Amino acid sequence: MIVQGQTTIFHYNILNGLENLAVGSPYTYNLALYTADASLSSSTLAYTTDNEVVGSGYSAGGIALSLAGTSYDTISNVAYASFADALWSPASFTCRGGLIYNSNTGASVCVLDFGSDKTATSFFRVTFPANNAYNAIIRLV
Repeated sequence: MIVQGQTTIFHYNILNGLENLAVGSPYTYNLALYTADASLSSSTLAYTTDNEVVGSGYSAGGIALSLAGTSYDTISNVAYASFADALWSPASFTCRGGLIYNSNTGASVCVLDFGSDKTATSFFRVTFPANNAYNAIIRLV
């Protein structure tokens, strides 16, 4: 089962200065894709190869994400960050969700549930929400 949300270890790592989502950070964040048989949730500690997608155009570990930036909204009191869209091309595979993780440490950041199996036949794109206080993929209240 895949349950979407930020992971508890990400919250812990943020509080302990072990994550840095700022543009220019020494850390790289990846998005790995998983089948419906994966078990991912807020308790997922780290990147795993268990039930990771296998298919044409996909390599274990997923792809590196580009940070879209971080900011803070004084009206809503929310700090936020997001990523540029992720694209696999060419691609031929089926996935149900994903895991964003720190590729330097392996620590998980958040789980994505696509709602149903998604099948790629030529390319696969994960579109991230707008990078603002109300929509960003990572929001700290």
